Amino acid sequence: MSGGLISHDDGGGPVARCTRCGAEAAGPCARCRAPVCGDCCVLTEGGARVWAICLACEDRGGHSLRRGWATVLGWIALPIAALAAVVALLEWLHRR
Repeated sequence: MSGGLISHDDGGGPVARCTRCGAEAAGPCARCRAPVCGDCCVLTEGGARVWAICLACEDRGGHSLRRGWATVLGWIALPIAALAAVVALLEWLHRR
C-alpha cells in the first residue's frame, strides 16, 4: 500500500467524479446534470426541495430556481390565455 490509502474492490462499478475538481461526486447538478462534489456546489433557493447546483451554473444564473418556475408557469399560462382569446374572438364573431 502506498500513501496509506485503502482501496476496496466491491464490484460497484466506476465512481462518478466531480467535473470541477475530480473528487468523488455527490450527485448531479440540477441544471446541467454534470456530476459535482459537495465542495463544488451550492444549494438552491425557492423550491419545495433542495437541489445542488454546480458553481459554474451558479455563476451563470444564481442559485435560485425562480426563473425555472416562472418558465413552467409561462408554459401553462400562455396556452390558457391564448385559448381564452380564441374563445372570446369566436364569441364576438358569433354575436355579430
